[in-house]
Amino acid sequence: MIDGRLSSADETMGAFMPQVAARINDEQERWLKDYFRTKSAGAEFILPWAVDTFFRAITNIKTIFSAAELKTIVEAHKDIKLMPDHSRLNYLLLRVTDACDMNNIHLRHGASKSSLEAKLKGLDDTQATALMVWASAFWVSRNCSAENLDDYISSY
Repeated sequence: MIDGRLSSADETMGAFMPQVAARINDEQERWLKDYFRTKSAGAEFILPWAVDTFFRAITNIKTIFSAAELKTIVEAHKDIKLMPDHSRLNYLLLRVTDACDMNNIHLRHGASKSSLEAKLKGLDDTQATALMVWASAFWVSRNCSAENLDDYISSY
């Protein structure tokens, strides 16, 4: 589907696919146009790939951290606007260690700062980004509350 019209493939399949309106910058638009037939074709490829990559990374790292460590990571992302340029392992380490050093959030949740830091250092940039997106998502979700943090962690 492009611009609200069904393509012949959509008509053949009889499918109405949900649409997402995303905001991209000029460089991203040029990239999509350069690498794909159209900007829409690029977006239709990239968005599902990004979602799949996110969930695959989250699934692969979910067993690494304890509930206390995950709560610490989530709390370290409170009131943080995640920017694409700041979605790397170094930023995750900085954000979490600063929150631990300045506010002792690891102690509030019963996590060991040294153990958490060691585990974080074992992540790659994709895993770190997925973890930051997941942690930040809690604070903008409909269910964001202190009582729901346990549910958010357990559903992770």
